[in-house]
Amino acid sequence: MRFDGPFSLVLGGGGLKGMAHIGVFQALEELGMTPELVVGCSMGSLIAAAWAAGMSPREMEAIAVGVRRKDVFRIAHADMAFKRMAAPAIYHSEPLDELIHRLVGDVTFKQLKHRLVVATVDLNTGAQVLWGQPGLDDVRVADAVFASCALPGLFPPRDIDGRVCVDGAVIENLPVRVAAALVPGPAIAVHVGATTTLRAGFENEGFAATYARGLELVMHAMLRERLHHWKTPPLMFVHPRVEHIGMFSFSHTREMIQEGYRSTIETFTELPRNFPAGAEGIFPRRSVEVSVDQNRCVGCGACVMWAPEVFRMGAGGKAEVVAPLRHWSPLDGHYVRHCPTWAISARTVDDPR
Repeated sequence: MRFDGPFSLVLGGGGLKGMAHIGVFQALEELGMTPELVVGCSMGSLIAAAWAAGMSPREMEAIAVGVRRKDVFRIAHADMAFKRMAAPAIYHSEPLDELIHRLVGDVTFKQLKHRLVVATVDLNTGAQVLWGQPGLDDVRVADAVFASCALPGLFPPRDIDGRVCVDGAVIENLPVRVAAALVPGPAIAVHVGATTTLRAGFENEGFAATYARGLELVMHAMLRERLHHWKTPPLMFVHPRVEHIGMFSFSHTREMIQEGYRSTIETFTELPRNFPAGAEGIFPRRSVEVSVDQNRCVGCGACVMWAPEVFRMGAGGKAEVVAPLRHWSPLDGHYVRHCPTWAISARTVDDPR
């Protein structure tokens, strides 16, 4: 399946898991699809900027597989020792600046080969700042990308044209509304951030890992809330399965790139049967039947709180399903994971419509 008209591509943040975006570009290249606009946030902005500057997906992969921890994270020991709580960040800015320069160079937004918007947040006002838009396009792309990757506390903010900016994920990790406002056509959104999938051991990985995991969960909850009532333009949601990989892992680069490719190809393989003309909402979708195991249910009511349109509390004090047939986008069904006793299940069924 291919789009007939213009479309946009939105690449979200997720730390090193954003390497999956390279595989997304590889898949789109194979499908013969070129976005009219790419919107990037955090690590997504780095990969988007490299492509917009003219680097091929294969060239990006060649650099990515050679990146090591020292090429991104170098602890600012002196700042932390002498400035203590006044230190601007845990890590120095120079290694990340050097990596961004390798991928993007010194160009401004006006000099890019493809249209790009980089999402950041003004630390002083809390406003979303979209570099690359008219009036915000005569600055170095590398500075905007650094700011978009500057997770507060981990990397120092970046002063760009008088604005002190940090990671755009603070407000919107997957800025699909930006793309919808700028391109009259469908959008492809690639989400590599956290899910509520179980991952144990963060409490033993130190401050940075615990802090980043907490922010990931907040960002995922914000994303689900923002897209809950999404209608137009139709949104193709690509979700590389990289949630089992840590934000700061450098040992899974090839796996993440391959997963970005696989998930993109799979999404567009599913679309012909799921994407009718004039469709609204998030795709691809699947039909499922939801049920509750009465032996496991303890009647806590969490499912009714999360999805009152699906569940109710029965006369016996346990949850009952009132609308079992659901048509899920990739963001639906979170209430299954919120059940503390794993009493809720969903099985794929043929859509009778």
